[in-house]
Amino acid sequence: MASSLLRRQLGLSVQRNLRLSIPGCRYVSKAAPRAQQEFEYDGPCMKTQVPGPRSQELTKQLGDIQNVGAINFFCNYEDSRGNYLVDVDGNRMLDIYTQISSIPIGYNHPALLKVMTDPSNLSTFVNRPALGILPPENFPDKLNETLLSVAPSGMSRVQTMACGSCSNENAYKAIFIWYRNKERGNSPASEEELTSCMVNQAPGCPDLSILSFMGAFHGRTLGCLATTHSKVIHKLDVPSFDWPIAPFPRLQYPLEEFTRENAQEEARCLEEVEDLIVKWRQKGMPVAGIVIEPIQAEGGDNHASADFFKQLRNISRKHGCAFHVDEVQTGGGTTGKFWAHQHWGMDDPADIVSFSKKLLTGGYYHKLELQADKAYRIFNTWMGDPSKNLFLAEVLNVIRRESLMEEVNRSGKALLNGLYDLQTRYPGILSRARGQGTFCAIDICDDDTRNSILTKARDKGALLGGCGDRSIRFRPALVFKEYHVHILLNIFNDVLAMHK
Repeated sequence: MASSLLRRQLGLSVQRNLRLSIPGCRYVSKAAPRAQQEFEYDGPCMKTQVPGPRSQELTKQLGDIQNVGAINFFCNYEDSRGNYLVDVDGNRMLDIYTQISSIPIGYNHPALLKVMTDPSNLSTFVNRPALGILPPENFPDKLNETLLSVAPSGMSRVQTMACGSCSNENAYKAIFIWYRNKERGNSPASEEELTSCMVNQAPGCPDLSILSFMGAFHGRTLGCLATTHSKVIHKLDVPSFDWPIAPFPRLQYPLEEFTRENAQEEARCLEEVEDLIVKWRQKGMPVAGIVIEPIQAEGGDNHASADFFKQLRNISRKHGCAFHVDEVQTGGGTTGKFWAHQHWGMDDPADIVSFSKKLLTGGYYHKLELQADKAYRIFNTWMGDPSKNLFLAEVLNVIRRESLMEEVNRSGKALLNGLYDLQTRYPGILSRARGQGTFCAIDICDDDTRNSILTKARDKGALLGGCGDRSIRFRPALVFKEYHVHILLNIFNDVLAMHK
């Protein structure tokens, strides 16, 4: 019985639900052949509207316990496979949102299920150590095998954390500690500093700041929230810091048709960055660090050129600010390179790079000089979870073995070309198609239409997400292939035809 269950978990005995097929394609483009034979559902299968009766029942039950306003529906994760998410009412949806861009190689991947069934891994799952004081024997080897094997250029140190918000929160702390030690000339803190910090006063709690960008999202914890500027709902009623906020370039698309206008827009934003750094220094709140996403995700999939980021990096050096690149959503391969900042072509792209989501664990890479000078300055109970490194090792193996970066670029090209085509077909509804790899988005004419399209697409079997004021974002797993693109485009076309 146990072996039968294992086969079911590994997806080896689900032929009654799964079958090999190559879906046809309507309207948009021809179906792409599968690169290799694999078991997967042959397409969406919808039995009810979403949320269905069982989801509604469970939502009501959970509503007696906690706030359920954000819940879409309840899921049957056991039956979900690859690119397909199944809900508790038996609806099977092509998932192009993947738990807010967090599933690297699809649901129930056999390589990850195998990790769970390996007896040598049991201790790692059963015993969650306080990594900062009592790490397991194999922890250095596992970090070298996983996170350091994909470290950004120029970085050989990594600090693990649990999630994206705490990764950024502690990265900000590392920046402040580095900046103050630099100001002191690495001398010990004074008695006045030691005393005043305990009552939240200067000089022990210095008036320093982090410069961020309008439209940014860096997390919901208190420090991160001061640098998050994407939606009112994130920030309302929560006290915050008086830190500088620069404009992020608002580019015109297609990029090749607006090179002069976009260069002027980026120059305007860079000039404002320097003005803000000077202004905050004069206010007595020096900018210790600049934080930015390679693509503003939650804020609307806003892009900037490689030259913009190169010049911003130079500004950080000029003014003595740490340069923090937030790759929580863009990292892990979804843009066609493992790190989105690799598209900039820089040997020294950042001082700190934070990550989470598709890397399954959180944390940040940093240069040696941003290492905290004393124990317990960057610290919490867990500081990550070694079991996530076991999963990440297998994710990286699958990425390499199945050449998933190449797959992402192929699928991304098909997806973006399909969005361009639909944009031409429905100019009154769609505009500003954009993307790198499969990290794509398109604007809808207004917020109400966007929300209607998301709902109708879900009811037809394609799970998508919104971002910004009126954008739809596409966030598939790395195993999203060209034939999945065509299934999606057909559904999207059907939904758009209903709004035409």
